[in-house]
Amino acid sequence: MDIDSFWELIEECRRRAQGPDERLAWLRGALSQRSPAEVVQFQVRLDEVTHEAFTWDLWAAADRIFGGWCSDDGFCYFGLWMVGLGREAFTEVVADSDALAATLEVQGLVGRPREVWNGDWPGWESLDYVAMEAYGILAGVDDECGEAFYEAVDAEQGDGGGNSGPLGERWDVRCEDEAVRRLPRLSAMFPLR
Repeated sequence: MDIDSFWELIEECRRRAQGPDERLAWLRGALSQRSPAEVVQFQVRLDEVTHEAFTWDLWAAADRIFGGWCSDDGFCYFGLWMVGLGREAFTEVVADSDALAATLEVQGLVGRPREVWNGDWPGWESLDYVAMEAYGILAGVDDECGEAFYEAVDAEQGDGGGNSGPLGERWDVRCEDEAVRRLPRLSAMFPLR
């Protein structure tokens, strides 16, 4: 599965299903109709694109949306959620983190207390496990395939699978002048209290 095929599958998932649970079920079903090698390659592509989003600017954007603080895990799940926005939005946001302000998903959060975001919360941890689940379905072992799956992913990634720190320059989104300069739209949409 090349990068174009990966994004086509994500876009098809967006068209066919609503909400994270329905999208996961659709994606799991679609992946389980493919070969184990393609399922592994889906995970490799997912890891590649989320690594593209592993930047300090996007972490600051997540911090802003989350009210001034986003944990390490929260940022990883945020990156997976951004994949779910689709290729065009993802690409725009990686190039300019303030472009998140233009997405309907982020606009739908404005003015709502974070305590009631529930299914709209900008995080999609489960996307990181859907390929492993499909791999288990294909292997006929469901929950017991994790080790074999991740060995296959590591073999496919080769030396390129290592993880380094976020790209770019770290900055503090709680510094209002800096936030307004770097994230003008998100700063206006999500004022820190």
